[in-house]
Amino acid sequence: MNSVPANAPDRPRVIAPPPLIATVVVVIGLYLDRTLPAYVLETMLTLNERIVVGALIAFGGGALAVMAERQFRTVGTNVQPWKPTLRIATEGVYSRMRNPMYIGLLLLTGGIGVGLASDWTLALLAPMALVLHFGVVKREERYLEAKFGDTYRRYMAKVPRWGL
Repeated sequence: MNSVPANAPDRPRVIAPPPLIATVVVVIGLYLDRTLPAYVLETMLTLNERIVVGALIAFGGGALAVMAERQFRTVGTNVQPWKPTLRIATEGVYSRMRNPMYIGLLLLTGGIGVGLASDWTLALLAPMALVLHFGVVKREERYLEAKFGDTYRRYMAKVPRWGL
């Protein structure tokens, strides 16, 4: 069932590409580290510890995002959230969480923050999560519910948004 108005654009109208949101967070975080340093991570972890922990977190996030992207390609839908969704991915990682790419992006950003001892990047993860939630995820959900109707509502009822 397609209840999207005929004149509505066939896209979720997200506020910005999620990778751009993450990049902005890292850039602002690094700028703030330089101008208002906190030195929390530098005092808590050695350089080697930061690199290992940061790499593990970033790798986990990247792996999650790659698995999610592959599932999109398998079902034949667009990966970019500013393009039309052709099909809903419900298998693989999408059977456990509805937004694995965004969780992966948050983990990747956090891993970069830890690896670079960027206290501000880590502090900006909460605002980043809010921007992703309200500026991307909620918009996508409204779009998908309007486009796919009961099919998407059943999926939403079955699978948690963030995997919790």
